[in-house]
Amino acid sequence: MKKAADKNAIGKNAHPPGYYGRKMMSASDWAGSQIQKWQREEKERKNLEDFSQKNCICISRGVGVGALEVAEFLSERTGYRVIDREIMEYMANDSTLTEKIIEFYDERVPGKMRELLAALSIEKKFFKNDYIQQLAKTVTALAHAEPTIFVGRGTHLILPRHTILSVQLICSRNRRIARLSNMLGVDEGEAEKRVNIMDDEHHEFFNAVFLREKIASDEFDLVINMDFFDSEYPVAQIIACAFEQKF
Repeated sequence: MKKAADKNAIGKNAHPPGYYGRKMMSASDWAGSQIQKWQREEKERKNLEDFSQKNCICISRGVGVGALEVAEFLSERTGYRVIDREIMEYMANDSTLTEKIIEFYDERVPGKMRELLAALSIEKKFFKNDYIQQLAKTVTALAHAEPTIFVGRGTHLILPRHTILSVQLICSRNRRIARLSNMLGVDEGEAEKRVNIMDDEHHEFFNAVFLREKIASDEFDLVINMDFFDSEYPVAQIIACAFEQKF
């Protein structure tokens, strides 16, 4: 009976291949609502609460793997918010918004952000250009404000290793192409071209920002091959279990 119930739950929660079920808020709307939320919470807060690094989940993936679907199910299981590449990129490229985040952060823990960034600059060889510094500020502040599931943008290389569960999702190239074809409503030939372009952009990003030719598997706590799962739901359950065991 238990197995049947689990199977029904998976079927109920599964997304069709290449489909992300939840309509996502735009990056600009999300960022604005987040700042307002923090301001409301700060006004209501009477005593200074712990503002230490929360234990977070960082998911690394290629386009078409199904990471956002996994993150949505994982969010439902853990109650953690999901922050994807679009949101992080928007916030990192908006210096005014970043300064608001840092101002909020510094009010809570004076001098702590400078201390963390100084440690990063010593520890991380890639911590050189303005973009990665802005991205690091954004990711660090977000991780300290609230438990988070980060998807993409190399967050597992920015946040302290002992505070995160680092997960890499992989799958075959054919699966990625088929998923992207379904998602965009294009034929597989066009989907393959787009996969090639996005893979090249991903490679250039990591090479330019993190000074790496490729991602190494030993950077992760968990590497999951999505080819061997019928849906994203059980993958989310595996990640949630690993997170609970680690922390």
